[in-house]
Amino acid sequence: MTSFSGFQRKSKYAFDIDKYLELAAKAVEDNVKQVQSPVTVVGDVHGQFYDLIELFRVGGEIPNTNYLFLGDYVDRGAFSVETITYLMLLKLRFPLRITLLRGNHETRQITQVYGFYTECIRKYGNPTVWQLFTDLFDYLPIGAIIDDRIFCVHAGLSPTIQHIGDIKDIKRFQEIPHEGPFADLMWSDPDTDNSGFTLSARGAGYMFGQDVVNRFLHENNMSQIYRAHQLCMEGYQTLFDGKFCTVWSAPNYCYRFENLASILELDEKLNMYFNIYSDAPENERAKEIENSQFGGRNDDNFFI
Repeated sequence: MTSFSGFQRKSKYAFDIDKYLELAAKAVEDNVKQVQSPVTVVGDVHGQFYDLIELFRVGGEIPNTNYLFLGDYVDRGAFSVETITYLMLLKLRFPLRITLLRGNHETRQITQVYGFYTECIRKYGNPTVWQLFTDLFDYLPIGAIIDDRIFCVHAGLSPTIQHIGDIKDIKRFQEIPHEGPFADLMWSDPDTDNSGFTLSARGAGYMFGQDVVNRFLHENNMSQIYRAHQLCMEGYQTLFDGKFCTVWSAPNYCYRFENLASILELDEKLNMYFNIYSDAPENERAKEIENSQFGGRNDDNFFI
């Protein structure tokens, strides 16, 4: 693990980031975090910092609102450093008001391809900040349960996980593997056309049908599954008789898809409301940065 001490700060973006990352790494939570309602569930935000601020305008500021983020804080957008730094500071300041789960982009390999590594080099002049953050990602929980009724994860289910207790046994303090139950939770997607598990076109994880969802909910005495991971043009999607919900919280994804975003608000009785919003007006600056800094990048697999 990268040392948190001795980090030389010479960039205009610099502050005591090593100090705060060391504190965050010490605040270790269980693999599956217990969360109480009322709570607002957030999907992918992908480095779109101005849209994150818009999200808090729409949903309410912490600590007045409790939040559960489902992962994918970095890559794609122009402000991954600002996005993950702000969220980590909120976690340190209000640890009982915000939960941050791990997504498939919170890894060393993926962030070297889809923007976060390059952004850290551009803003700090060396990879130290990237190393510190990716070390920290290993500490993030990989699932959550709301009021013992709703299971939350970044992506989906695994053929090797029948019970939530199996997730609690995963050794998560590592890079997300290429295969196995940990990878499946980070990469898998629902399939409305087929039953059971089938291989995913993503090259990691599986596709799974309604029968898989129903069986998992029954075995674990859950009522719904909330996840993120897939772009939804309307900001959200509900499948399988409302038992499986996707939340997408990056409006106008990559500053080009013109999609809406949503956050899923749950009250004390678990009544749900998708609060829909569009991208923040400040994003004109982000588009300029995206075009100038990353215009020549050929990583146009937007659905990783």
